[in-house]
Amino acid sequence: MQATRRAQWSWAFYDWANSAFATTVLAGFFPIFFNQYWAAGVDPQTQTFYQGLTSTVASLIVMLLSPWLGAIADRRGRKKQFLGVFTLIGVATTAALFLVGKGQWGWAIGLSILARIGFFGGLSFYDALLVNVARPEQMDRVSALGYGMGYLGGGLLFTVNVAMALKPEWFGLADAAIATRVAFLSVAFWWLLFSLPLFRNVPGGEPREGATGWAELVETFRHIRSLRPVWMFLLAYWLYIDGVDTIIVMAVDFGMKLGFASDSLIKALLMVQFIGFPAAIAFGWLGDRLGTRRAIFVALAVYAAVTVWAYSMQTQTQFYLMAAAIGCVQGGIQSLSRSYYARLIPPERAGEFFGFYNMMGKFAAVLGPTVVGVTATVTGNPRLAILSLLLFFAAGALLLVQVKDPLRRTD
Repeated sequence: MQATRRAQWSWAFYDWANSAFATTVLAGFFPIFFNQYWAAGVDPQTQTFYQGLTSTVASLIVMLLSPWLGAIADRRGRKKQFLGVFTLIGVATTAALFLVGKGQWGWAIGLSILARIGFFGGLSFYDALLVNVARPEQMDRVSALGYGMGYLGGGLLFTVNVAMALKPEWFGLADAAIATRVAFLSVAFWWLLFSLPLFRNVPGGEPREGATGWAELVETFRHIRSLRPVWMFLLAYWLYIDGVDTIIVMAVDFGMKLGFASDSLIKALLMVQFIGFPAAIAFGWLGDRLGTRRAIFVALAVYAAVTVWAYSMQTQTQFYLMAAAIGCVQGGIQSLSRSYYARLIPPERAGEFFGFYNMMGKFAAVLGPTVVGVTATVTGNPRLAILSLLLFFAAGALLLVQVKDPLRRTD
C-alpha cells in the first residue's frame, strides 16, 4: 500500500510540473511578450493571426497523433517512455524561448508550436497512467489530487514569475524583458525537475498482443463505437468541456471588453489557481460521497449560473466573485471527467482510449470560441455571446444523464 501511495503522489507531481507551462507560458506571458517583444512592429491583426496559427497548428498535430501514438504505446507497454519523449520536447523548446531575441517572431512561433506539442501531446499518456496507479474506486481522489497539485504548483511558479516581471530589480535582473525570458527558463527547469518522481515510481504497463499502428487505431475506433457508455460520454464531454474551455480562454478578453484593468485580470487568474487547489481536492471527496456523475452535474450547474451571472455583471468586484466561483469547480469538473472516463474504458487500452479523449478536448478548443465570436459579431453584444455557452452545458448534461458509472448502479 505504501508503494501505491508513492506511485499516486509521484503521478500527481507531474501535474505540478507541467502546469507551470500552462500558467506562465500559455495563459500568462507568451501572448503579451509575443505582441510587445518578439513581434514588436508587426501590425496587431497580424500578431493575432500568428498567435492563432500557433495554437491551431499545434492542436491539429496533437489531435492527429494522440490516438495513433496511444495505440502504439499500449501495444508496446511504453506509455511512460512516450510521455518522457513529449516531456523532453516541451522542456527543451520552452527553455529555448530564453534565447529568442526581440523581433525574432518566427523562432518564437516555431518553438512555441513544439513546446505546445510537448505539453498537450504528453497529456494522453499521463492521463492513461491513472489506471496504473489507482484502483477504480480510488480514481476520483487520485485524479483530483493531480489537478489540485497542478493548480498549486502552476500558481506558485506563476506568482514568482509575475513578481519577476513587475519587480525585476528584486531578482537582480535588468528589466522586465530579461525577467520574462528567465521566466520561460524557470518553467523548463520546474517541468523537468518535478517530472522525475513519475518516471522513477510509476509503473509503465505491460506490452500486449494485437494489431499495431493505424490498424489498431481503426480497431480502437470500432471498439469505441461498440461501447455505448464510452462514446456517449465522449460526446457529452466534448460539449460541456467546450463551454468550460471557452470560459477559460475568453474570460480575460471578456473582462477587457467590459473595461476592467489588465492587472486586475491577472490577479483574478492567480486567484483561480489558488482556489482551484483545495477545490479540486474537495471534488475528489465529493465524487466519492455523492457519485462522480452527480458531482459533475453540480459543477455544470455552477458554470451555467456563472454564465447567466456574467450576462448582467457590472463591477470589477463581481468579476472577482465570478472568478472565485469558477475556481471552485474548474479543477473538479476536469478531474472527475478524467476519472469517470478511466472507469469506462478497458485498462489495457488506456493509452489509445485517452488519445481519443484528448482529441475530443482539442476539438473543444474550436467550436465554443467560434460560437462566441460569431454571436458577438452578429449581435454586437459580448454579454449575449457569453450567454450562448448555456447551450453547451445543457446539451452535455443531457447526454451525460444517459451514461452510467460502472461503480454505482444508481448513479
